[in-house]
Amino acid sequence: MQSANAKNFRSGLKEYMDAAVNEPVRINRRDGQSFVLMSEQVYDGFRNEIHSLQRRLLGMNEIVDGKTKPIARGEDRTARFKK
Repeated sequence: MQSANAKNFRSGLKEYMDAAVNEPVRINRRDGQSFVLMSEQVYDGFRNEIHSLQRRLLGMNEIVDGKTKPIARGEDRTARFKK
């Protein structure tokens, strides 16, 4: 991951944006805060992956808590979504 301080980032914005297409760029402030610049495609991929993992976790919690019921062979599994 490429890094830059805020001053260099401002002066070379175009170059850092071009670099962020291939890999995220870390921008460091003097006070220790850090930020990450990344392409929108990478960001959307992260968001989709997080959303998918959250759905899986909620489903697993329902199983552990016993909030599921067995599905009979031949039963329409999508019926609950058609309400």
